[in-house]
Formats: sequence, structure tokens, C-alpha cells
Amino acid sequence: MELDARIPSGALSEKWDKHRFALKLVNPANKRKYEVIVVGTGLAGGSAAASLAELGYYVKNFCIQDSPRRAHSIAAQGGINAAKNYQNDGDSIWRLFYDTIKGGDFRSREANVYRLAQVSNHIIDQCVAQGVPFAREYGGLLANRSFGGAQVSRTFYARGQTGQQLLLGAYGSLMRQVGTGRVTMFARREMLDLVVVSGQARGIVVRNLVSGEIERHAADAVVLCTGGYGNVFYLSTNAMASNVSATYRAYKKGAYFANPCYTQIHPTCIPVHGTYQSKLTLMSESLRNDGRVWVPRQPGDRRPANQIPESERDYYLERKYPSFGNLVPRDVASRNAKAQCDAGKGVGETGYAVYLDFADAIRRDGKEVIAQKYGNLFQMYEKITASNPYEQPMMIYPASHYVMGGLWVDYNLMSTLPGLFVLGEANFSDHGANRLGASALMQGLADGYFIIPYTIGGYLAAMDRPEVAPDHPAFKEAVHYVTERTEKLLSIDGKRTVDDFHRELGHILWEYCGMSRNDDGLLKAKEMIRQLRGEFWENAVVPGSDKDFNQSLERAGRVADFLEFAELLVTDAYTRRESCGGHFNEAFQTEENEALRDDENFCHVAAWEYKGDDKEPERHAEPLVFENVQLTQRSYK
Repeated sequence: MELDARIPSGALSEKWDKHRFALKLVNPANKRKYEVIVVGTGLAGGSAAASLAELGYYVKNFCIQDSPRRAHSIAAQGGINAAKNYQNDGDSIWRLFYDTIKGGDFRSREANVYRLAQVSNHIIDQCVAQGVPFAREYGGLLANRSFGGAQVSRTFYARGQTGQQLLLGAYGSLMRQVGTGRVTMFARREMLDLVVVSGQARGIVVRNLVSGEIERHAADAVVLCTGGYGNVFYLSTNAMASNVSATYRAYKKGAYFANPCYTQIHPTCIPVHGTYQSKLTLMSESLRNDGRVWVPRQPGDRRPANQIPESERDYYLERKYPSFGNLVPRDVASRNAKAQCDAGKGVGETGYAVYLDFADAIRRDGKEVIAQKYGNLFQMYEKITASNPYEQPMMIYPASHYVMGGLWVDYNLMSTLPGLFVLGEANFSDHGANRLGASALMQGLADGYFIIPYTIGGYLAAMDRPEVAPDHPAFKEAVHYVTERTEKLLSIDGKRTVDDFHRELGHILWEYCGMSRNDDGLLKAKEMIRQLRGEFWENAVVPGSDKDFNQSLERAGRVADFLEFAELLVTDAYTRRESCGGHFNEAFQTEENEALRDDENFCHVAAWEYKGDDKEPERHAEPLVFENVQLTQRSYK
């Protein structure tokens, strides 16, 4: 199958307007005849469900949480980007576009990224109208701060709670539509399979997580907004329930999976403190505006931070990257932190941490100003570590965070399966090989509020629409698959917990496919994953029943999918013979140890097609054509 991105012709700045006009329309009266399933209630899912219902479509909205307000978007802290140029510091739609393309190491589509920059300003207006309490300057204008990979201030924020406040805005819009009856909310449901009829996505099969009942839901289109798969590493900044299952099941039904090896390691996380902790906590990238990153100059120096004089400190990001300093992109900051710790300069009990120091900012601006900007983040850090960051530097270390890989989508955000649309972190479309900070919230809301309402209408108006009901044979087949797999999980009479398998899988990926990778390690990881998966199906213990609330069963299903997906991730990493962004193969680096791309052979998206459980997936390539920016070696010096 040839990958057709359906990118409109014409000038970059005119593509989206031209495309919107060319899309077929569904008239207002006919919208009421269509049903759309939206899976997920985060920023992408909540905004999409609310927007589609506002237009008149009948929407079924599903989430695994007990309330849409508990979607993982709530955890985003630092802010949301937009090219408003309120600071009058040289920002523009073009600069946001260019920073995003460059930040992704020139591995994303120009057309998608430019559209994202175009609609970014509308997002801020939309959210202000919803009452999102963005920070404001003394005169009342919305405040901005800087994030990594940019030399302008374009990030709008609500202290360290931006994701929560934006989600509440989308939630309010969503619940208004629930009140009108145009959205039916299905909480505590987990999507276990996608239903495809005559080559079109026409529904899903879900498990009611409270009663255990398997439910069938048919629709005219399915919109996946299920987030990313960062939890494949076990320890990550993601919520414990975040998983790959929905997108991976769609992959097995015919949706191509693009760039699965493009995972992001966030440089500003609280370090690992014990073997049995379940997740890691993110400290917002916004802290790098005022915090200075440093390590002792001499390896093995374990003196307390306040006993190390200024002359014996190495502010290595400021030294190596004078133009961007502490605000280099996440992949650059993460690799440098690892390099310092590998050289023996790490701090803390484990030696796997660096300092993030606010002493200079507090002396300059005063404690009250810093508390106003970051108070809740400082409070959270102190509660977790029992260390006061106003008096002692924070200790941070990189951790698995966001993923740039996801289901392949075209310009309309539709996958290779007609009728299956994929929004937000669940798709691959906008961030290339590295996402700039504060762009995840921007993409999720752009997709949900301003893109899918147009593109899904174009699909529905042109689709061949045979009647499909939940008693269709395709639904019965999907229910049989789900039931059989559940019974198989419950029948494993082993001695090893599911979490123990997941922990080992995460260790394999972190060691051999994390911040840096090499061919020997990737091949070793692939074999280790296969062996671990084999042992899982023989020695895992999954207690309880499928007829009631059973979180052990939920975890087992998600980890089983991670064990399959991890092999695809490693395979993708091995076949990409270059380094770019968050994918760093040690065999491909510059003399200064930066990522070395191969634009001649790998300037493309790798999209994988499922061929069967016992067969290698097939790799397809979508060439990336750069007509408006010049491919250059990325530099932040």
C-alpha cells in the first residue's frame, strides 16, 4: 500500500485554507444522522467530542477513568505554545513552525507543522473564552515564558497546572454537550478491539471495567485519542493506566504504526529512588527558565551542593550551548545529563542526578516572585524528596515521558484504515524525532478543536455508508477474540506478577533502547523481549475473574500488549540507520557527539504494517519533502 499523505498543493501558508474549502460538507440537518466514537477524554478527545457534538453529530465518548477530568492531560505542567508574539520579541507563525521542524530534527511534515502553528493562536482565544485562568502580566495581558528549543517567549501557562486548567476548559465544553444529549459518556470502559467492516473502521469492543461486561458499539467513524506509550519503559512520567493497547489493537487491524522508536526522554524528572517505585514525577521544563543546571567539575565529588564553591561547578549546558543555555531541547539536555553522570559527575546517593539550582534567581528576583511562578512545583518536589528547593538545588535526571511515534495519519488525521482518525499523542504527525516542550497541549487542542471538525466531515460526506449494527459478524468476531484472549490471560497459572514482567521489560528498553542505542544492544534487546514474552504467557499470575472489577486483569492485558509492541519499537530503532532527535544510535554521531542524520537515505517516516503474530512486520516509507526550510545539521550553540 502506498502512503498518501493527501497534502494539499499550493503555498505553505495557504494549504489549510485551501484544503478546508475543498473538503466536502455535511449539512447541519444531516449531521444528526451520523454517529462518531471518540476514545479518550484528554485534551484531544475531550475537545474533539465537544466540537463534533456542537456541530450536531451524535458522539459516544469513552474513557478508562471514572471521570473525563482524570485523563492524563491533567498532568501537563508547564504551558502551551502559541505564536501570539505578545512579548514583541520576534515571534511569528513562521518562527513557531521553524522551531518545531528544527526541534523535531527535520523528521516531520512541513504541511502538518505549519497548520499547527497557524491554529495555535485560535487555541488561546478559545481557552480564554472558556475561562482558563492563564497567568497575566501586571497590566492584564496574558503572560508568556520560554521553553526549550526556542529563543522567544511563547508559552502560555497557569502556574504549574496548565494541563489541568486546559482540561477543565475542555471538560466544561464536553459536559455541556452531555447535557444536550449529543454526547453519551461511557466512563470506566477500556477499548479492547477495533471493528473493521468492508475495510472501514465502524466500531469498537470495550470492557466495562466495573462489571466486566463486554460491550459492542457501532458508529460511522472512530476517533482514537488515547495518548502515548511511554509506560512501555515501566518507570515513566505517565499515569499508571497509560498504555498502548488501543493503538496497538488498531495496528493489528490494519492501521500502520509510524516511527515507534521515536520516544522522548524528559531531562527534568525526580530521579529513581528505589527498585519498587511505580512511576516517576516530572518537574516542569518551565523550571529551566530560572533554574541553572550544573554538576561538580571533579568526578566523584559528593559534597553537599552548598559546600561546592562556584569555581568548582560546571554549568555544562551554558558552557556547551551558549545561545540556548539551559533551554536546549529535551533530547539534547537529556543526553548531556547522562553523559555527565556516566563521567562520574552525577550527584545524590545513586550518582544518577544533576542539580537544578534556583539560588541565582531567588537572589535576583526574590523568593516571592519565584514562588508565584513555580510554587506548586516546589511544594510537590519537597513533599516527594523532603528537600526544600528554595534552600537546596533540586536533583533531576532524565526519564521516559512523551512519545513522538504513533499511528500513521494523513493530512486529514486519518490512518491507513478509512474511518479511523487518530489525534494528539496517539498519532505521529507533528513532532518528528523530538517534541519541543509545551507543544503537546497545543497539538491535542489543535487536533480536537480546529482540525477534526473539518476533516471528519469531508470523510463522512463522501463515505459509502452501509448500515452496520452491533450484531454484525465483524462485532461477533471481535468479541470472540477479546473473550478468548481474556480467558487465556486468566488461565495462566504462574508465580510471577505482571508488574514484575513489566519492570523487567522497562529495564531492557531503558538499557538498550533509551537515551542512546547501538546495534548489538538492540539485537540483544529484541531477543530478550521475545524470551520475556514467552515466559509471561507461561509464568504470569493473573488472579480474579473477568466478571467483575479486576485491576490485575486490566494490567495483564496492557502488559501483554507492551510485550508485543516493544519488539516493534526495537525493530524500528534498529532499521533506522541514523541518529535524529530522541533517537540516538551511537554509531551515527558528529565529532561533538551530537545526532548525525542521514538525509539521503532516511529523510522519511517509517510506517509499519502488521503481517501476523509469527511474521515480521513490513516497513513502508513516506518521503519527507522540505520545500520551505533547508535541511541543516541541528545546532543550539
